[in-house]
Amino acid sequence: MNAGPTATRIYDALRALVLAHDFRPGDRLDAALLAERLGSSVTPVRDALNMLTGEGLVETRRAGGFYLPPLDEPALKDMYAWEAQILRLALKEADLVPTDPPADRRSRYYAERVADLVGAVAGRSVNGEHARASLRLAARLHVVRTLEETVIDDAAAELARVEHALDLADRASLRRLWNAWVNRRIGAAARLVRAAYRGR
Repeated sequence: MNAGPTATRIYDALRALVLAHDFRPGDRLDAALLAERLGSSVTPVRDALNMLTGEGLVETRRAGGFYLPPLDEPALKDMYAWEAQILRLALKEADLVPTDPPADRRSRYYAERVADLVGAVAGRSVNGEHARASLRLAARLHVVRTLEETVIDDAAAELARVEHALDLADRASLRRLWNAWVNRRIGAAARLVRAAYRGR
C-alpha cells in the first residue's frame, strides 16, 4: 500500500484544523485522538505533526507531546513587527506593476485576502527569501487574522484600501497604509490574544 496519499491527506487535514482555529493556543495535540478523528493510524499523524513543527505551527516540549504554540501579547507584536520588516524590504525590491483586481476578491474570506496581499508583495521581490519568510509567518498569524475583522474596527475597509494601492502599484501609498495597518494591529494585540484563547 502506498503511504503517500494517506500522509498527504493527513498533513493537509491537520494543517487545516490548526489554521481553522479548531484548537486554542497552547492546546495539546494528542496523536492518538487525532488519528481516530481523521480515520488514520497514528504514524501518519505523528509524521504530519512533525512536519507542522518544522513550519512553526506546532511545537514539542521536553515532557513530550505536541502542542499549539502559546500566544501572548509581546510575541504577537513581534510577529506583526517582523512581517512589517519583511514587507518593507520586499517592497524596496518588488517588481510592482498595476493590475486589475481579482474578480473573486470580495467573495473571499478576510484572512485569505490578507494572506494574498502579503504574499503578492513578498512574492514580487527579487529576493526569494522574502516570500519564504513571509509565507511561514503568514501561517503562524493565520489564526489571529481570522479574528482581526471582529476585533479591529473597519478592518475590512482598511484591507480594501491596501489592496487598491497594490492594484495601482502605488509604492508610497502601500508603505504609508501598511505602517498604519501594523500599528493598529500592534495596538490591538492584547484584544486579539484574548479572542484567540476564547476559541470559537
